[in-house]
Amino acid sequence: MPKVLISDKMDPNAAAIFRARGVEVDEITGQTPEELMAIIGQYDGLAIRSSTKVTKAILEHATNLKVIGRAGIGVDNVDIPAASAKGVVVMNTPFGNSITTAEHAIALMFALARQLPEADASTQAGKWEKNRFMGVELTSKTLGLIGAGNIGSIVADRALGLKMKVIAYDPFLTPERALEMGVEKVTLDDLLARADFITLHTPLTDQTRNILSEANLAKTKKGVRIINCARGGLIDEAALKAGLDSGHIGGAALDVFQTEPAKDSPLFGTPGFISTPHLGASTTEAQVNVALQVAEQMADFLVTGGITNALNVPSLSAEEAPKLKPYMALAEKLGSLIGQLAHGALSGISVEVEGAAAQLNQKPITSAVLAGMMRVHSDIVNMVNAPFLAKERGIDVREIRHDREGDYHTMVRVTVKTDAGDKSVAGTLFGDAAPRLVELFGIKVEADLAGHMLYVVNEDAPGFIGRLGTTLGESGVNIGTFHLGRRSAGGEAIVLLSVDEAVTNDLIANVRALPGVKTVMGLSF
Repeated sequence: MPKVLISDKMDPNAAAIFRARGVEVDEITGQTPEELMAIIGQYDGLAIRSSTKVTKAILEHATNLKVIGRAGIGVDNVDIPAASAKGVVVMNTPFGNSITTAEHAIALMFALARQLPEADASTQAGKWEKNRFMGVELTSKTLGLIGAGNIGSIVADRALGLKMKVIAYDPFLTPERALEMGVEKVTLDDLLARADFITLHTPLTDQTRNILSEANLAKTKKGVRIINCARGGLIDEAALKAGLDSGHIGGAALDVFQTEPAKDSPLFGTPGFISTPHLGASTTEAQVNVALQVAEQMADFLVTGGITNALNVPSLSAEEAPKLKPYMALAEKLGSLIGQLAHGALSGISVEVEGAAAQLNQKPITSAVLAGMMRVHSDIVNMVNAPFLAKERGIDVREIRHDREGDYHTMVRVTVKTDAGDKSVAGTLFGDAAPRLVELFGIKVEADLAGHMLYVVNEDAPGFIGRLGTTLGESGVNIGTFHLGRRSAGGEAIVLLSVDEAVTNDLIANVRALPGVKTVMGLSF
């Protein structure tokens, strides 16, 4: 039975979901890193919020860990490269608090427009400064969205309901999606020049860090009001302070800061500045939603193999997983075969699917090929870390999809590029379930890839099969299955046979001594 640790406080229904799905669960919160290291080796899954820091040191002790689930969006507290290298799936719940975060951005926009915090403080101090707090309407103002993904699209919908004009900068926003959302897609410079309000809804990456830099803030419309409920580090806080002081920026509201907890900031006390302590996801509904979602996602993975909202491996729904399982088994065997047979430095690999396979999610198939190929050299490789390790080694990975149906109703082909030339293998599924090799280095040969096998390349000549059988018999080797293929009569031929025991060096030497043998190798699956 899989076992999960919940190490941060979550809604109790999360644990109930795990148990209902047949997953054992422990709830142990508030641990020090040392205490977590001492017990993490017992668990297949780790469910966290923001308090637990999953460092490389902790992952080194996580000998059985398969999945980390973050109840929420941000995964700054997880060392994702280390988890990927370890073969651990990292998931988050990007949609559980989307409405809550979007609503907080709208609330801060209203607060800026009507100076609500300052007006509240003044009134409660016994003043009645009715003429001091002159606000602006949101109606007909232009809202600039930086980031038009899930949360940004909800903000756009709410802003359109307020009769605002919405423009959006997002490199991944298609014209069709912009039309569907009712927004105008613009460049960043255009947005900065036109927006009365700017709100950010993008992750913090190398491309988005300081996207509102000193230079970009200088391009904004005088009097612009800026809201950030996304990630600290998207705005140059010193430049923001200078813009507020100069009056160029009419107001700013931050829920997130470059350094958190933000116990001290030059922005504090600046006229026109509003702050909240990272409350974007802080509603009862959101906290329940993300806890339930992370439990469902982790249980799906541990029980059925379904992968949802993963950050370091292709998603694979619980519905897709059963359909893809035999293809992934085939892909892993093809990867293992070519990994054992291909010689020379490997610089690239292509994975082609055709027929029925072309209708499926190809990413898991490719990951399985890479895992099978690279596991030849390391037993710590799995589907999660194989793409990471391939990229680390500079291997160019390509995916090709053919809708056509060839000789087989479904087929997967793997081709590797090495300094010794290109090598290709192909396989299919019999009965949509049983993996079967159908082509090896351009030669048609049908074979099951299982257990211990002997691979022989020889000159096609009369009597060879008899001599090979005699040699195996004299070596005490029992043959399970026997598969033959050749390029042409009298040309190069392949023998692929399964044997009951691992192929020994002595057997390889005896077979290599036979007339006409070019290559002989032992294989294992």
